[in-house]
Amino acid sequence: MTSSSRRGLPGLLDTEAIRKDFPVLDRVIHDGKKLVYLDNAATSQKPRQVLDALNDYYERHNANVHRGVHVLAEEATALYEGARDKVAAFVNAPSRDEVIFTKNASESLNLVANMLGWADEPYRVDQNTEIAITEMEHHSNIVPWQLLAQRTGAKLRWFGLTDDGRLDLSNIDEVITERTKVVSFTLVSNIMGTVNPVEEIVRRAQEVGALVVVDASQAVPHMPFDVQAIQADFVAFTGHKMCGPTGIGVLWGRQELLEDLPPFLGGGEMIETVSMHSSTYAPAPHKFEAGTPPIAQAVGLGAAVDYLSGIGMDKIAAHEHAITEYAVQRLAEVPDLRIIGPTTAEDRGAAISFVLGDIHPHDVGQVLDEQGVAVRVGHHCARPVCLRYGIPATTRASFYLYSTPAEVDALVEGLEHVRNFFG
Repeated sequence: MTSSSRRGLPGLLDTEAIRKDFPVLDRVIHDGKKLVYLDNAATSQKPRQVLDALNDYYERHNANVHRGVHVLAEEATALYEGARDKVAAFVNAPSRDEVIFTKNASESLNLVANMLGWADEPYRVDQNTEIAITEMEHHSNIVPWQLLAQRTGAKLRWFGLTDDGRLDLSNIDEVITERTKVVSFTLVSNIMGTVNPVEEIVRRAQEVGALVVVDASQAVPHMPFDVQAIQADFVAFTGHKMCGPTGIGVLWGRQELLEDLPPFLGGGEMIETVSMHSSTYAPAPHKFEAGTPPIAQAVGLGAAVDYLSGIGMDKIAAHEHAITEYAVQRLAEVPDLRIIGPTTAEDRGAAISFVLGDIHPHDVGQVLDEQGVAVRVGHHCARPVCLRYGIPATTRASFYLYSTPAEVDALVEGLEHVRNFFG
């Protein structure tokens, strides 16, 4: 790229205008160094529009929902349920009642695993059934299924990885069999950025009658997403990675499944009637939202959906693809740097993990931080990936709608400083 094209990506997003919406991006740290935030796969920053929505809720509308008849309670309920409407439209859900609010994607995935462990036939997971996942999953999509397998006696199977960071589907008929009850996989890897071939996996799962669970935590914030087109049975994602607050996640599930499956948590709000002998449950989504829900967080998520929709998810996806393509090219210039995962921008998201010679990633991250560059280091809650490639950890740079080519340049310059620092 030329020096002029490094300053911006003409024809895509106006990042200069977008960055003005995010107060934290103006921070100066470490004796005058401008913050370069490249840890978006861990959490995104929040625009003023979301912060204002949170403040307005607490300052003007704070009350519990669904329970009161006074003005504040009615306003809070309208805001909370309005956020459900916005999320449903954002992912093209057939019904708003298919959108369940949780506290994060981890809770969403645990909710599904527990429901299937307690369910009646034909959904029940037991010692005669199998669960299929992949080696590239976040721990949130490994541990719940391990726990379910341990409790029920079900067998856990998984797809391995190729040397270039893709799923090895050469044995798909052996991993997904007639005994498979559920197939759960990430759409976009949080550590390698790999975009997985949804159609092929879903097609095989449907052939054997298995339920499909998709972890879309690294997909929904970054690209147009349609739960109907993906043909999954459940989709989990989280608010804090898509400009929303922490403490709010989403589980989308097909209406007929939510009606048939048992609740995960018991308490207030999720009931229809209660006696000392038995209880009946409210219809979905409330059946799965026991207790006081994350009201303010849902309001903030609704504002985040408005913000992203106003910009356009197609434009965000195109911008991130261009940034990622540029980052892959620039990182290839750094001696001794090895990208873990796909080495091109084709079929990959905006997270790039790498190792730099024999310098430990924690040292890389610390020296980069001294240069004002914020990246992630460690196994990124995807330790099986590190074991597969024989590395203790990686450094991960991840981008979003406000990321710029200049920040990629700052990363590369910081890595040169790291190499010089360690000789």
